[in-house]
Amino acid sequence: MGLFERYLTIWVGLAIIAGIIAGSVMPDVFTVIAGLEYAHVNFVIAVLIWLMIYPMMVQIDFSSIKDVGKRPKGLLLTLVINWLVKPFSMALLGWLFFKILFAQWVDPQTAKEYIAGMILLGVAPCTAMVFVWSQMTKGDANYTLVQVSINDVIMIFAFAPIAGFLLGATDIHVPWDTLLLSVILYVLVPLIAGALTRKALDKQNDHSRLDGFLRTMKPWSIVGLLATVVLLFSFQSETILAKPQAILLIAIPLLIQTYGIFAVAYWLARKFKLPHSEAAPASMIGTSNFFELAVAVAISLFGLHSGAALATVVGVLVEVPVMLSLVWFANRTRHWFA
Repeated sequence: MGLFERYLTIWVGLAIIAGIIAGSVMPDVFTVIAGLEYAHVNFVIAVLIWLMIYPMMVQIDFSSIKDVGKRPKGLLLTLVINWLVKPFSMALLGWLFFKILFAQWVDPQTAKEYIAGMILLGVAPCTAMVFVWSQMTKGDANYTLVQVSINDVIMIFAFAPIAGFLLGATDIHVPWDTLLLSVILYVLVPLIAGALTRKALDKQNDHSRLDGFLRTMKPWSIVGLLATVVLLFSFQSETILAKPQAILLIAIPLLIQTYGIFAVAYWLARKFKLPHSEAAPASMIGTSNFFELAVAVAISLFGLHSGAALATVVGVLVEVPVMLSLVWFANRTRHWFA
């Protein structure tokens, strides 16, 4: 795990502080940036999100899907958790906390936006960082690749319907045209571009040119993430300074969701008698989020200044330290599995 990944929470925290300060000192600059949009898609944010997503998609080897039937239990576990459990539990927790438990501290419209951000996080299973978590738990790298590849294919078809259903079920208006455009722009197109790039660079199947390309792109991906965080919090600076407790209120249900989903997935993996090399990454995939996609869609649907965008960025802040603690737990409980 590189220096950046290991201390991602610190870098994101610093980016948050920088964004709040910049938004307070230079509000007019960020007003101009916020106005650079078409069809609810901000051009600057779109470029930054692509910088994050595209290198991740290049890592995916869809030829591995042919091995899907060799060991189906771990894959079945991942799919059930990602698509039948996690989105719905996230929506339930969002409704419980922001409609009932935190209702006295959050106005109804903001509560809806926080719930929407949580739902978008819940419907976006992890694509890139899960390779790091798998490596740290000595997971089967090839099997992890199969799981991620299958989830990405499913995401093309399932993200919009599930997100739309849950947003509607929680009384949030769903602009379907924008939601579908977001899926095309931030899932389908990067996925196709990544697959074509991988095919062009890896014709000899020795991975040397591919690995070199990914090393070149990695710093730009990091720049994209941190710049997006700076922009989002600069747009939100006035709200955050007026209500600093917002970040804490969002973080609480996200923490409960993350630890709860991992507990369910890990318990089921043990019941299925999976080897630890499959159980750990399968549980990690179901637990972590494709927060880059969630951020992009939240901005497209609800705007740069929305509570939904803020909730997805808080997801970035919460995820890394939590996932590192789960990696530690998975390694300490290796003896639970055959």
